[in-house]
Amino acid sequence: METMIGRVTHYFPRVSVAAVVRDEHLVKGDRIHIHGPHEDVYQTVTSIELDHIPIREADMGQDIGIKVAHRVHEGDLVFKES
Repeated sequence: METMIGRVTHYFPRVSVAAVVRDEHLVKGDRIHIHGPHEDVYQTVTSIELDHIPIREADMGQDIGIKVAHRVHEGDLVFKES
């Protein structure tokens, strides 16, 4: 089962990081699914940053950066696997 936790607001290709506006709690090590018209990415969260500072977990409402394995696009939905 998956729960929508946010949406990609920007992708930084040089560092493979997706900026995500979040609606739910996220912890390093969680499994996520990023889905959009061009991609369907499943991965474990290995890196979360808030204002360029590494953090272990992100609370609701924080705009965070997540290291991603594949290119994603603005507007893609981010789900957390349960």
